[in-house]
Amino acid sequence: MIKNYDKELQSVKEAILELSGGLLKANELILNAIKTCDKKEFSNAKSHIKNISNKTNDIDNSIIKLLALYAPEARDLRQVVSYLKITTELQRASTNTRSFIRGFIDVCEDVDINTINEYAIPLQNSTIRALKIMNDMINIDDQDELQDCFNDVLIEENKTDDLYELLEKNILNSAKKSDDFEKIHRILRAFRKSAKIADRTISIANLLVYIKVGGTLQKV
Repeated sequence: MIKNYDKELQSVKEAILELSGGLLKANELILNAIKTCDKKEFSNAKSHIKNISNKTNDIDNSIIKLLALYAPEARDLRQVVSYLKITTELQRASTNTRSFIRGFIDVCEDVDINTINEYAIPLQNSTIRALKIMNDMINIDDQDELQDCFNDVLIEENKTDDLYELLEKNILNSAKKSDDFEKIHRILRAFRKSAKIADRTISIANLLVYIKVGGTLQKV
């Protein structure tokens, strides 16, 4: 019974790692695409988060099966319930990624190259670093190392917020009266989606720490 539980739990973990890895790869491809407004590269990025709803539903069904068949307790229960929440966060992050791709393709020709180099690329770099650290955390068991990783994710997430605020200020200050307000809104909305991806990494990192440490699950 225990052997079957461990095997099925490992399958769930591997499926989550696959989703997380695809999300990371998609955002790495986005980094290259935003430099040249490369629509083909954007399309390649989307392929790594394809059918995300179906994939998360499959994982959730496997988790519910684990709960029903094995009734895990204590740390095992924390892990299973956290995985259930993590799939939701991965789906949200993937949705934000798709929205960013779609939004940026519409406005990339209207964004000044200096704005891209000074704000958009550093923002995306911080998002990628947050995703990578979060992805690594899935396989980390040491509590101190997990906490250090969480702190690193928090740093990168804070950077994305700061960079978005600077980008927003830069775009609004450089906008001319003749500029279309709707165009400016679409540019800012696209970049905000990138920052929201990093927001999701904090939630997932928090859940991964909770699995090992326990205590009260905090909203972040």
